[in-house]
Amino acid sequence: MRRLAGLLAVPLLLIATAACGSDDKGSDSTSDSASMKNGLPAITAGAKFGEKPTLAKGEGNPPKALKVNVISEGKGAALKKNDAVSVNYLGQAWDSDKPFDNSFDRKEPFTLTLGAGQVIKGWDQGLEGQKVGSRVELGIPPELGYGAQGQGDIKPNATLVFVVDIVKATTIPASAKGKEVAQDDKDLPKVGTNTDGKAPTLTIPKTDAPKKLVSDYVLEGDGDVVKDTDSVVLAYEGFLWKDSKKFDSTYDQGKTQTFALPNLTLKGLKAGLIGKKVGSRVLVVVPPDQGLGDKEQSGIPANSTMVFSIDILAKM
Repeated sequence: MRRLAGLLAVPLLLIATAACGSDDKGSDSTSDSASMKNGLPAITAGAKFGEKPTLAKGEGNPPKALKVNVISEGKGAALKKNDAVSVNYLGQAWDSDKPFDNSFDRKEPFTLTLGAGQVIKGWDQGLEGQKVGSRVELGIPPELGYGAQGQGDIKPNATLVFVVDIVKATTIPASAKGKEVAQDDKDLPKVGTNTDGKAPTLTIPKTDAPKKLVSDYVLEGDGDVVKDTDSVVLAYEGFLWKDSKKFDSTYDQGKTQTFALPNLTLKGLKAGLIGKKVGSRVLVVVPPDQGLGDKEQSGIPANSTMVFSIDILAKM
């Protein structure tokens, strides 16, 4: 089954003054110096939460296990698995003084679902339990990073160092919940209204697909209206109208998917979400001219009409 996320969004790398504290999850301890602090490279400029940091190059042997230093502790809730989390970050290799990526320059926080495998294991493990509003530094060994294969500018078997500002977190519900909306059009698919966190049924009629975009409530929630600048956390299934073949499902993957709408390249899906309320379940039918067009992509035939059942669980 093809995961639609790879087709829809611009890829990111990560699939990606209080007294200093340390949450030592295993490390090779080293003495503090101008370039090292609590066993990790020191922040030499931009030390405050919200400032773009500058990191020194690591000295000596890197930690053999995940190491987490709390640079400044926030006052928000502690992060837990399945929270939608927005962060700013800067990352560089242990043996370098030049970052390979950062969100500060993009002026747009990165959003992930914690514990869902959307980022490297060192992030999922290192951020869990940290408080919103905190700045933490992570020392991540290769087996919790990109391993022996590396990625992009990251060399194989690289130990990684990140400074992460935890900007915001939202608890993700298991399902959309709201007022049931009548599904009276016999020429449109019918979507189930269960709210138990399991995939709703979706039945596509044996009729011609609509030529125009369809975006209808199945369950109308009472949350904020989705704007084109939002990042949204979704549970969804996608089908082809022609043969009712399922091509993607977050339920089958066992985790939600977060999309930054400014980066969402599937025009019809983006349009179908904008203006809908958080907490809702929506039927979206995307015609070819607002979908993948007249070219086959990743197993989805050319000129396909796509049908989505989407739970809008949260926005960031």
